[in-house]
Amino acid sequence: MYRNFVKRILDIVLSLAGIIVLALPMLAIAAVIKLDSPGPVLFRQKRVGRGKTHFDILKFRSMRTDAPADAPTDQLNDPARWITRSGAFLRRTSLDELPQLFNILAGQMSVVGPRPALWNQFDLVAERDRYGANDLRPGLTGWAQINGRDELETEEKARYDGEYAEKISFAFDCRCFFGTIGKVFKGEGVVEGAQK
Repeated sequence: MYRNFVKRILDIVLSLAGIIVLALPMLAIAAVIKLDSPGPVLFRQKRVGRGKTHFDILKFRSMRTDAPADAPTDQLNDPARWITRSGAFLRRTSLDELPQLFNILAGQMSVVGPRPALWNQFDLVAERDRYGANDLRPGLTGWAQINGRDELETEEKARYDGEYAEKISFAFDCRCFFGTIGKVFKGEGVVEGAQK
């Protein structure tokens, strides 16, 4: 009941409320991005959704328009050269993720679920298949996000996603959601650039 019905109703209510409450802050962020660097306010990127279908994830643009589009930032050798001044702050505070409220409202994502893999992260998608995590809507945040985020190896990340798929419930979603808030305030788990 929760997995197939209540969770989606909560996603609609929470995303719509978030869009309304955060409309002015999002407009302010958009203005800062336009003043900071040339290019569009939003960044669209092909990601893997429920059932391994593809969709365009929305983010506030935090990098220059000539940055590599389909490479995870944690795998770039010198991400600082691509990240804009406002982008550094947006990424550190995860404010660049706010436009995904529209992805949630559209049914492409959920508030809580496995973070959507890039279309070319074939190893992560294959590992998630082993754990049944590709059967879920990807999330704005998830169990792997509060257990290491970018610091996790692919197999470990997929294992956390699989654990979430097994234990999905209202209480578990609350644990992930409120755990994320703490992680964001502490700035934990974010890795910018390939690790040596």
